[in-house]
Amino acid sequence: MKSSKFIFYIIVAGVIALVILIAKESFFQPGIERFEGKYKELSTYRNENNTGPVVRIYAVQALDNSQEWMREYGDAMPHTKYGRTVVFFFSDQIDQAIDLSPTDPYFSPELWQYVHATYQKSPMGDVSFIDGYPK
Repeated sequence: MKSSKFIFYIIVAGVIALVILIAKESFFQPGIERFEGKYKELSTYRNENNTGPVVRIYAVQALDNSQEWMREYGDAMPHTKYGRTVVFFFSDQIDQAIDLSPTDPYFSPELWQYVHATYQKSPMGDVSFIDGYPK
């Protein structure tokens, strides 16, 4: 009888430890604040369609030119199944709001030369990361 109580308490302690670990991992995930000081959001566009494909376009001024963080930033942006997410990383020479549209060209062609990189996530979740503006 004493042995079965001991096993019971060990199982209860294991379950409690597992619940605490799951809660800790759930509430302390890194967020967008990990990119603080590396970007400045210039403009965003999201279409009004909530039942079909959701299109999200972001124009971001890159204060740090590391492609690693740009790719991580793109991965951190919201994406909807069968939707499309596009992030344009501009040089620090652009410091103004950009008028974005949901179709290509997404903004004025005069600004293409200032694009460092473009991150795209397709409707099926395929990621494309290229230097400059996709032509």
